Amino acid sequence: MDVNHHIWHIWASNLHQWGVHELAATLLEAAGPLSTIGAQVVYLSQPLLSVFLPSEQLSALADMLDDTTQTRAFAIYLREGRVV
Repeated sequence: MDVNHHIWHIWASNLHQWGVHELAATLLEAAGPLSTIGAQVVYLSQPLLSVFLPSEQLSALADMLDDTTQTRAFAIYLREGRVV
């Protein structure tokens, strides 16, 4: 399991800047098992999404959504600014 904390920092900075970090954290926590389906969608649509995001970030997103421990840790990172 490769956790990409440097990418998490980029995402968190953007979400804070846009004022949606609390909403994103809530959605991640509420999604539960559905986040695994989200990971599969990201894996399958990487060729299309790579127009908008670098493939490294897409892979990190899919990995984070596929691992409930990482998903919870990122939600905490969004709220508290610390990696658990």
